[in-house]
Amino acid sequence: MTRRFPNVRSIAVLLVLFSPGILALTAEEKVARLSTDLTPVGAERAGNGSDIPEWKGGLAKDDSEPAGTFHKDPFASDIPFLRISAANIVEHKNRLSAGQIAMLQRFPDMYFDVYPTHRSASYPDYVYDAIKVNAERAQLMKYGAGVTGATMSSPFPIPENGLEALWNHTLRFRGQTLNYTAVASAVASNGLRSDTLRLYEYYVRYSEKGLEPEELDNKIFFLKRKTLAPAKLSGGITLVHETLDQVRSPRKSWIYVPGQRRLRRTPDLAYDTSDSNTNSIRTIDQVDMFNGAPDYYDWSLLGKQEMYIPYNSYKVHQNTLKIDDILHTNHLNSALLRYEAHRVWVVEANLRVGFSHRYAKRRYYLDEDSWSIIYAEEYDATGTLLQVTESHTINYYDQQLIFPTLEVTYDFTSGQYYVEGLDNERPKTLDFSFKLTEEDFSTNAVRREAKR
Repeated sequence: MTRRFPNVRSIAVLLVLFSPGILALTAEEKVARLSTDLTPVGAERAGNGSDIPEWKGGLAKDDSEPAGTFHKDPFASDIPFLRISAANIVEHKNRLSAGQIAMLQRFPDMYFDVYPTHRSASYPDYVYDAIKVNAERAQLMKYGAGVTGATMSSPFPIPENGLEALWNHTLRFRGQTLNYTAVASAVASNGLRSDTLRLYEYYVRYSEKGLEPEELDNKIFFLKRKTLAPAKLSGGITLVHETLDQVRSPRKSWIYVPGQRRLRRTPDLAYDTSDSNTNSIRTIDQVDMFNGAPDYYDWSLLGKQEMYIPYNSYKVHQNTLKIDDILHTNHLNSALLRYEAHRVWVVEANLRVGFSHRYAKRRYYLDEDSWSIIYAEEYDATGTLLQVTESHTINYYDQQLIFPTLEVTYDFTSGQYYVEGLDNERPKTLDFSFKLTEEDFSTNAVRREAKR
């Protein structure tokens, strides 16, 4: 099949909060706004005059506890002021997505407890400085296949189209190294679980301090995912070298299967290939809400809206919980989840003619304060809603960065759901100070590890 690349499209002012005049700004004017009416990442600094407050810097850094310590909830004393369920959807539909409404209608015992909004997102000053530089010089590659002139974090703090907003998520700051062990669970419609324990390690080359864009060598990050349990899968390893321009140079990936005792290339680890051990609930490009090349879709920036989204999810992050406390039949335990009113960018992806993918349309909701995709909806070619995915994030304030404590995908066709990031029963949570190097992700290093 000959690939035909998308034209960058933008549908502006579809939603009431889309800022007028943005498209005419010069690079210098964009940078100036990041110190005035916008936050350093490009969010609206002001509140909405009611329940969304002004951004005042987010959470301060607190690294007084050892790395990997579970984070205390800075908002533990908050009390929810609103509970949204199937009974009162109509009253609150303007702040709910189609997927959220469908979930509440599907599961009468599900509800969203809405808490006071805290704009807690914060990053180190060097990240803010890098975003300003990105705002001056970052550009989309031809057809939106990648980005030039950017490092460290989101390249387009004031996006002009859907692809720029998407790349803000893909390249958002997530630290430079990461090590953690967590359970992923596929939950059947009858409540039966299939659990997999995995070790995850990342090295993010894109976020190296002092690195110039031309030194990236088309690399974003390196990932190693090792299965520790169940016994029949133990020892399996997935290795990924993530490239910036995946159309020109697709991601490099390998898997090690203990029974075969060799590390082999896997060129199909992309797009709608099913992610392993998810009961085919999740595709590869749904990991981290969306990842990989954007070339299968036309991308539209629909604007902004206010929405009740998962936020400051410290309650479900605690190591006092058991996994059984979190995973209920049909959905997560609503009592452990926290929703807040925030502004989100809305991006829609429509499958291009001549391309094949499980999902014909996808809609993403990006938190304005972090560029994290917080909520996603997937549709088939008839417009039927197939899945919704939530990212329950916290500020890992020992580092000052936003990352999910768990992600959950609900599949409406099978009635199953899949959760990743359940580290509650582990001795440590995510460790962003773990010492790793690029060499740890070489094929030779993984072969040596596999033989141990």
